[in-house]
Amino acid sequence: MDAPATPRWTIRAPGSERSARTLYCLPHGGGSAAEYVRWARDLRRVAVCAVQLPGRGSRLEEPAPTGMDELVGTLVEELVLNPPYVLFGHSFGALVAYEFAQALRTAGRPLPERLILSSYPAPHLPRESSGLHRLPDGELLAEVARLHGGIPDEVLGNAELSRLAAHCVRADYRIVETYSWRPRPPLPVPITVLGGRDDVVSEEQLAAWCAHTTMGPIRQRTFAGGHFYFRERQRAAVLRTVEAAAC
Repeated sequence: MDAPATPRWTIRAPGSERSARTLYCLPHGGGSAAEYVRWARDLRRVAVCAVQLPGRGSRLEEPAPTGMDELVGTLVEELVLNPPYVLFGHSFGALVAYEFAQALRTAGRPLPERLILSSYPAPHLPRESSGLHRLPDGELLAEVARLHGGIPDEVLGNAELSRLAAHCVRADYRIVETYSWRPRPPLPVPITVLGGRDDVVSEEQLAAWCAHTTMGPIRQRTFAGGHFYFRERQRAAVLRTVEAAAC
């Protein structure tokens, strides 16, 4: 059996060790592991293991990766996964989950039982170059909040909290905005895709993930709400959907 995951990379929710399957959660842009550790109160049939990336949360003092290849390469080298497992990623985390799975296949490592990808367009679709990561801190946070929400008012209204948030958001947007998809065979992994009905990411952009699996049609579910639909009034329904997909 694989050794436990490197502690600095993961935060495993208390009491979840008894579950046979692990749900590894990759955070959204600027996010940390804390968001997903809280899910464990409602997800009883899977062990919730939140991935903590460098440059945020408990790893704030570590340098953040500057590109997708660097981030994914380090994950493959250092994050020990305990099969059977499922990868969940929201927004930026969905792109990381996909690239991580591709890199695991290349390395001959065990693949996830399923990818659960939330609120991010399929990676082969054309993208406009926004250059948000080059904006000053205040403008960066204001534009991200306008596009996606998710940044609390208490952060936007506090200089020190804004500085810390901008540091994390900038690092992840730099990765997204310098990312270039490389054509590779679809993954032999089933895919579930989730999204918010009022998000800037359209249902058509989510449906295009079907090009990246050989395991038949994707499962797609859209909930009321925006980019962070799972924080809104349908939270319980979202988590039931995540748990059912993971199991």
